[in-house]
Amino acid sequence: MGIEVTGLFGLLVLIADIYAIIKTLGSGVSTGRKVLWVVIILLLPVLGFLLWLFIGPRGR
Repeated sequence: MGIEVTGLFGLLVLIADIYAIIKTLGSGVSTGRKVLWVVIILLLPVLGFLLWLFIGPRGR
């Protein structure tokens, strides 16, 4: 049971991070800020997504 739950959680984190990266790259902020957000999301998958969700760059 434990492996299935952690695997599902990992998959959900991966999907959320990919979504955040796509939305960040499509936002209207500068290239430097886009790179910074992508690095934060990749280095800190869960915390990076939560930070992006609350204080990240907004869409166009």
